Amino acid sequence: MATKHEQILDYIETLAVGEKISVRRIAKELQVSEGTAYRAIKEAENKRLVSTIERVGTIRIERKKKENIERLTYAEIVKVVDGQVLGGRAGLHKSLNKFVIGAMQLEDMMRYTEAGNLLIVGNRYKAHEYALQAGAAVLVTGGFDASDQVKKLADELELPVISTSYDTFTVATMINRAIYDQLIKKEILLIEDILIPLENTHFLHVKDPISRYNELNNETTHGGFPVVDSNGRLVGIVTSRDVIGASDMEAIDKVMTKDPITVSLQTSVAAAGHRMIWEGIDLLPITDDHHNLMGIISRQDVLKAIQTAQRQPQQGETIDDIIKSQLNLVQEDKLSLEFRVTPQMTNAYGSLSYGAYTMVLTEAAATALKTKNRKDSVLENMTVYFLKPVQLDAALIIRPTILDISRKSAKVDVEVFYDQQVIGKSMLTFQLLDR
Repeated sequence: MATKHEQILDYIETLAVGEKISVRRIAKELQVSEGTAYRAIKEAENKRLVSTIERVGTIRIERKKKENIERLTYAEIVKVVDGQVLGGRAGLHKSLNKFVIGAMQLEDMMRYTEAGNLLIVGNRYKAHEYALQAGAAVLVTGGFDASDQVKKLADELELPVISTSYDTFTVATMINRAIYDQLIKKEILLIEDILIPLENTHFLHVKDPISRYNELNNETTHGGFPVVDSNGRLVGIVTSRDVIGASDMEAIDKVMTKDPITVSLQTSVAAAGHRMIWEGIDLLPITDDHHNLMGIISRQDVLKAIQTAQRQPQQGETIDDIIKSQLNLVQEDKLSLEFRVTPQMTNAYGSLSYGAYTMVLTEAAATALKTKNRKDSVLENMTVYFLKPVQLDAALIIRPTILDISRKSAKVDVEVFYDQQVIGKSMLTFQLLDR
């Protein structure tokens, strides 16, 4: 039977997009406490089912597919620009496909403004009205208001008119930043992208005999299976090691490993892979917040996903990407890399920041491992035991040396030179992913 929390989430999913909800309403309609209703609404917000906006309230929004994540809703725009909704609240759940900056003559501005757009403009009241009539929402910059006629038209057409105290240039920069961040998030592989869903997952029940494990093992050639109770909640995991020497008629719950390590749908594949390597496990169950089994992933699934991701073109550039792009190979036989310190990599004193420095060391060591055909590795430990300040625009030479490499781990020593003098030394240990 579903818990009250799950019932509330199911109820929220049934609400029409754009509908307003509140803690009091949920508590009254579903006969739950306001605390339970509040916690469920917060989880719904994390799942992108609803959006809470100051001075507006909580509204049901359309859950966006990952491939369309770069399209922001008007509700999200309100948050990004710290805006105030002047009219058209009923349209906040809608997504915009383009934004237009109104820095031209009115007639020219309207040529570029279409349905689904967001016109960013100051106190040009005719432009507000014409944009709404064209099917576009309006973002009024500079803290200006809109006319009563425009507010009324916005309500009728269900197209938001939003006011923000920021200027037009700042607003455009903020929205671009939000879309760019969404693109980076889109590229991060999550468990939900690769898991084997529940309907395709082989699992056992707590009261199944071990003979049932043997049947599944012969049928699938899998070595381990999650174990659930009568409500579908994960209670354990059983592998070939657990059933050795046990009677075929013995119940699974007598030999299974209880409280197994689990991850959620929103866990990154990289984090899950690191956990599997660190704990030495080959199978990882996926559960929701109430411990219901959602599916499984194997070590092979994780490795394949990471290798595929490495071959994909990047749309959003992270700080790590910027630092990696500055590393250039200068010598192959005795591996040497050149790195130039740019302004965004420095601290408040104009020296190379510790964060950028550790990233350079990690990438240089990983490059050395790639020369040994070990492309997939996870940093386990780093010791920086010598470092001098590195100034802006300095051209560094980095020389990584593999000290020891085995099937599962590697140790790499990295030396950093400036003007032919050693200015940094470090030792890094990596866990290697099995092929």
